[in-house]
Amino acid sequence: MVIKTLNDYNIANKKILVRVDLNVPIENGKISDTSRLISVIPTIETIQALGGKTILISHFGRPNGLYKEELSLKQVIPDLEKLLNCPVKFSSELIGENVIKKIVNLESSEVLLLENTRFFAEEENNEESFSKELSKLGDIFCNDAFSASHRAHASTVGVSKLLPNCAGQLMKKEIDTLANVLKNPQKPLTAVIGGAKISTKLDLLLNLIKKVDFLVIGGGMANTFLFAKGLQIGNSLCEENLKETSLRIISACNDNNCEIILPHDVVVASEFVANTNYNVKSVLDINNKDMILDIGPSTCDKINEIFSMSKTIIWNGPMGAFELEPFDKGTIQTSVYASKLTKNGKLISVAGGGDTVSALKKSGAEKDFTYVSLAGGAFLEWMEGKKLPGVECLL
Repeated sequence: MVIKTLNDYNIANKKILVRVDLNVPIENGKISDTSRLISVIPTIETIQALGGKTILISHFGRPNGLYKEELSLKQVIPDLEKLLNCPVKFSSELIGENVIKKIVNLESSEVLLLENTRFFAEEENNEESFSKELSKLGDIFCNDAFSASHRAHASTVGVSKLLPNCAGQLMKKEIDTLANVLKNPQKPLTAVIGGAKISTKLDLLLNLIKKVDFLVIGGGMANTFLFAKGLQIGNSLCEENLKETSLRIISACNDNNCEIILPHDVVVASEFVANTNYNVKSVLDINNKDMILDIGPSTCDKINEIFSMSKTIIWNGPMGAFELEPFDKGTIQTSVYASKLTKNGKLISVAGGGDTVSALKKSGAEKDFTYVSLAGGAFLEWMEGKKLPGVECLL
């Protein structure tokens, strides 16, 4: 993919309109995870170093085109200023003459953050008139929000068609990493797919089967595969209506020389409660009262054996109900092992998705993975083989 970056332009004294993703989690008035703020710093610092003016636009939450004070981006400024070590000015307006005046007076050592794009219904509708108003704010458009690029919104697609455009450092790194993993991976390639439901990851599974050597299935979705194979799963989460679909996926794996790895032992309990009594059982011994909540230790060993044989892994979704102990052990043990292989230079590991990132942070494995994408839906759609409108418009 040939996508321009900031280095392809002379940006000195130019106004750079940067689409970032500042949609951070806030609990009790404080940002609980600043990862997305940290990720945009390199692009901002590049613009400052090259003498450009930085104007940031982002969405925050789902206000549905209405102003909601609790979803104002103003609340991220204190943390952003600390990370940048420079002033971050704020505009309570997103478009119009008042915003343009603030940009004119902006120094290259400062940053201007504009209000939540989704306070305007025109944003998600990608209305041309709204895109034109946004384009008046900059000389160059820089998209550094891969995580928002699966949406054809005014701030990701509309404005890119009206200004010279490029990818920010985070966007470029994300695209290059994911493209290499799927199009030119070091083999054997293993995909680890977990989470609750097959239905939400059907396209992902069907695309990966054609590309990977091993497909590891965990989480609640593994129960549906076990059910499809005629095994008793008790009170476990299961999409019984996808029995035939599951069998077709298993058959497709065989047809594509992709070995599918399902749990052969599991952690069961009678209720989904933290630190409740639990047992480890073979999948052949599940009774009517059992609830499968994690993969078992022998399955962990099998997965780690697959990792040792692999050169690259793609990870999306936890192996069990990782939110509660002790049902986080499967995810922790396998992710930590993958991180150790990565740290020792034996494995390329790429992970993404909201629950995935949370699980890797909980295990401490995140810091040693080759790359952890903060994108949720965009990461999934890319892995499904879909074209992302926010990326396509930069080509």
